[in-house]
Amino acid sequence: MTIEEARKPSTMPAQTQEKPGLESKMNPKPKFEAPLYRGADKLAGQIALVTGGDSGIGRAVCVLFAREGADVSLVYLPAEQSDAEETARAIHAEGRKSFLIPGDVTDSAFCQSAVEQTVKQFGKLNILVNNAAYQQTHDRLEDISDEEWELTFRTNIFGYFYMAKAALKFMTEGATIINCGSITGLEGNKSLMDYASTKGAIHAFTKSLALNLAERNIRVNCVAPGPIWTVLQPVSKPAEQVAKHGAKTPMQRPGQPEEVAPAFVFFASNADSSYISGEVLTILGGETRAS
Repeated sequence: MTIEEARKPSTMPAQTQEKPGLESKMNPKPKFEAPLYRGADKLAGQIALVTGGDSGIGRAVCVLFAREGADVSLVYLPAEQSDAEETARAIHAEGRKSFLIPGDVTDSAFCQSAVEQTVKQFGKLNILVNNAAYQQTHDRLEDISDEEWELTFRTNIFGYFYMAKAALKFMTEGATIINCGSITGLEGNKSLMDYASTKGAIHAFTKSLALNLAERNIRVNCVAPGPIWTVLQPVSKPAEQVAKHGAKTPMQRPGQPEEVAPAFVFFASNADSSYISGEVLTILGGETRAS
């Protein structure tokens, strides 16, 4: 995103999609290429695994990790194959290798397999990014079915646990785990009660795991964005709400994935954050209310 674009308030077109949705069908498409970002080999020779790497924040993270010298495995749902292939092309354009692993992070056995496939493909695993998420707005608690409540938790926090547990079998000193939280996990959200609850759990999981792994010199941190323009929006809320996404921030617009991804590079890089673990970093478009 250019400086001029970043200064402009925006209203997005009203739109909806069926779950899980495709970034390729969004209007406008989220920005992930980060043309102002210059790589500095901060992750040279490292291997990363990114869940939800097909689109949105996950795609932008994959691209910047590759720009910093990492090869990347990305996990995504089979229905998101076309988006995942676009991410792979973007990784290759940075001169790095990608490895596509379709599957469902709610399945512990799949998470174990995804990690093992990554290590088999690349020989090691240095960075795990837990980013895959499920979200759906509801006006009343009674409108959330037991099945949907469980799906949200299985995707958003069980999946993080499964991936971290599997990854730690292969991670060594200097490795990093980065979780994707949310401002909703710090402040709640009246229409995203299950989602916000899982994000609060992710923040606590981050801090607890960071303490647990400190003696092994494996750092764990969390990026907690506010409203970002990703496919999670048109698949989870009414079209008129999608059009207003991010409009109430001081910057009067949603953030773009390319504006969030550098925070993941910061936490992944021992050159930048070797003395930081257990932190939750908010990215809120000018809001200052969250600690």
